[in-house]
Amino acid sequence: MSGSPPAHVREVLTTTRVWAVVGCSPDPSRDSHRIAALLQSRGYEVIPVNPREREILGQRVYPRVTDIPAERGVEVVDVFRRSEDAGAHVDEAITIGARAVWLQLGVVDEAAAARATAAGLTVVMDRCPAIELPRL
Repeated sequence: MSGSPPAHVREVLTTTRVWAVVGCSPDPSRDSHRIAALLQSRGYEVIPVNPREREILGQRVYPRVTDIPAERGVEVVDVFRRSEDAGAHVDEAITIGARAVWLQLGVVDEAAAARATAAGLTVVMDRCPAIELPRL
């Protein structure tokens, strides 16, 4: 599944608006911060997830995806964590009923992707919104 189909990328980027960004950093030089800021600037609602922070990009931060109130309506769980840590966050996405999970460049977990697909989520893996958005 690595190298997600372009149709999945397009679907997630064009039909969703609320993204939980797992591993979002308060440091503007970090990719997770830059991508979250880019998504915000493009009109997406970004909900940062980081157990060590309280606010990032002017938004309340939640320690875990499952701590985000259901009424926030998370549609995509975007994972900026190592591949070996990604599965737990994919499982959180399944638990909350997200529509999709996005694993960033270099983040590959085939078993977690298979679980998400089996649960009905769209999976984008080893891709970056900053690269994909201009292609739309």
